[in-house]
Amino acid sequence: MQNIKNDLFEFNIDADGVATFTINQVNNPTNLFSTEFINEYLKIAHEAIADDSIKGVILTSGRSMFMPGADLRELKNMGGDPEEQFEAILKMHQSFRKIETGGKPFVAAINGTAMGGGFELCLTCHHRIVLNSPKIKIGFPEINVGLLPGGGGVAKTPYLTGIQKGLTYLLQGVQARPDKALKDGLIDALANSPEELYAAAKQWILENPTPVQPWDNKKHKIPGGGLMSPMGAQTMMGAIGNVRKMTHGNYPAAQYILSIVHDGLQVNFDRALEIEARYFTKAVGSKEAKNMIRTGFMGMQAAKKGKARPKTEPKYEVKKLGILGAGMMGAGIAYVSAKAGMEVVLKDISIEGAEKGKAYSKKILDKAISRKRSTPEKAKALLARIHPTVSAADLEGCDLVIEAVFEDPNLKDKVTKETEAVLSSDKVYASNTSTIPITLLAESSSRPENFIGIHFFSPVDKMPLVEIIVGEKTKEKAIAAAVDYTVAIGKVPIVVNDSRGFYTSRCFGTFVSEGMFLLEEGVPAAMIENIAKGKGMPVGPLAVHDEVTLTLSMHVYESDPTSTKSPAQERGYQITKKMVKEHGRTSKKDGKGFYDYPAGEKKRLWSELGSIFNSNVDTLDKETIAKRIMHRQAVEAYRCLEEGVLRSVVDGDLGSVLGWGFPIYTGGALSYIDFVGGEKFVAECDDFANKYGERFSVPASLRALVESGQSIHDYGKKSPADVKA
Repeated sequence: MQNIKNDLFEFNIDADGVATFTINQVNNPTNLFSTEFINEYLKIAHEAIADDSIKGVILTSGRSMFMPGADLRELKNMGGDPEEQFEAILKMHQSFRKIETGGKPFVAAINGTAMGGGFELCLTCHHRIVLNSPKIKIGFPEINVGLLPGGGGVAKTPYLTGIQKGLTYLLQGVQARPDKALKDGLIDALANSPEELYAAAKQWILENPTPVQPWDNKKHKIPGGGLMSPMGAQTMMGAIGNVRKMTHGNYPAAQYILSIVHDGLQVNFDRALEIEARYFTKAVGSKEAKNMIRTGFMGMQAAKKGKARPKTEPKYEVKKLGILGAGMMGAGIAYVSAKAGMEVVLKDISIEGAEKGKAYSKKILDKAISRKRSTPEKAKALLARIHPTVSAADLEGCDLVIEAVFEDPNLKDKVTKETEAVLSSDKVYASNTSTIPITLLAESSSRPENFIGIHFFSPVDKMPLVEIIVGEKTKEKAIAAAVDYTVAIGKVPIVVNDSRGFYTSRCFGTFVSEGMFLLEEGVPAAMIENIAKGKGMPVGPLAVHDEVTLTLSMHVYESDPTSTKSPAQERGYQITKKMVKEHGRTSKKDGKGFYDYPAGEKKRLWSELGSIFNSNVDTLDKETIAKRIMHRQAVEAYRCLEEGVLRSVVDGDLGSVLGWGFPIYTGGALSYIDFVGGEKFVAECDDFANKYGERFSVPASLRALVESGQSIHDYGKKSPADVKA
């Protein structure tokens, strides 16, 4: 064989007959497990096996990351005949097996993160050595996008780690550092430098001329015992129950993984690979996987890169940030901004309040230090960047100011004027309001073109989404500044147009209110909560209402300057008012809402709910309850799209998943319409509108879109009339 260099890899043979295959996909941002690459790799690998002058092959990477996974764009577009796909995957397995059983050693010299298909490529090698760096991750993240490892990962992992640890990696998408991966059996050795990595790989090849994989070694014993051992049987039984409890049957890939492990360990290994190939074919063709890839990966990545910013505007850098209000939201914004390296002026009405806001960051950092995720030195440096104050004059020199005071238009008016007196006229001012229209708040500003909404979610340090709201007079410079700042602090921005409640709060409100309506109609509270969670919502509507506080909901409604309120809004307000005014049930913070929150105990539904709302288990069937909860959110999301509040379907989906926890297996609140089926969704909403009210009424444009046979993702591309023609 000859040395080779192309756009995908380099192949070099040294004087000792050891070949090095270096992955270097120069036309991609990173190395990817793709059909094109795998075909080329297998061709070279098989030729190397047949060449008697080559003693073995080292597989490594020429990039900082070894291979972080598969080309999800390719997987998303996989379609056609499932049987043909199955045969193609099985053929790949068989080609990998020629490497494993070819009698020539292959060693993976893993010099960067190897996950998913990238690590499966390493599993085809007989020995795996990893550079011992905390930046490197090893694992199988496929479950996070509705998939499963399809390159042999599911069938092989239990042989290396044992069943219990293997299922943890496969079902939870665990990403382990090299030392953890070594301890768990996924890899065989560590190296402390690139030079040591290469030397160890070469030495192993020279010392092991005829290697055998564990799954081909009849003497190999699965760590912890096989499937029929007491531990193995117990593990599988527990895993089946846990998967059902966690997924409610909404994520088929998890069930497929269990089936592959259970069935694969009872047959010969080549048959196990057939089982894996069959289930992978089902997973990659599922609507759940396609939805999760589109929203959870492609949509997320585009947003993180700032796709929403105006392309003509120069980059806006925030070196000094001002925050008005050191409450929970302001304190959280201060922490994430200081963590990103910004100087933060944290202003409150008292120095005690401002210092308390800074203490929030110290609390987070103390926990991080205790868990060895930070150091005292790093914590000290971060805290030094947060400057508590009561003086507006300290805001001078800020590149951006974010107002995070109480949801009171009069208070917001006061702080806006106070701040603009010291803020340079070319700088951007933002409000963290969750409901009040930005256009209304901008009336307090002398420069509304630089006024914008930057809506964070609580807790700020954990929630990834930021909703950027454009007022009627907001100019592109402010939009660019908001997006650039959001990306700089590691959050995911979506840009929406102005509206009462904007997008997320508006749609989130329908989730909460429909839960209350069901309660008022006599559906038991536990039934409402459990059905919502069964559909994939993180918590039930009553529990989440307690968290945002019932009193805040009342205040927002009562202070709404708009004159028109829908019957649904009024009904939700009256139920909330009943809980607060008649029964003193206010919030989780106060220990009493729809739930009781006894100290040191788990929360439990308030025992009086059943009698207050005349609960009757036979009021509605479970399927109707579930559809009312989910359909209501989707209808409102579509209205936001039609009204121009949302700028794209992808933004709507991403905002719903990250903002209020709409289940990602559906793709998001808008993709949910396609998930159900457009015709079916419209028909069911028509039925609900007749029975329960106009809040379920389907806009005419959605009806036309469905009737023309288009997907929700076709919205705005072609008119339904053109499609029909």
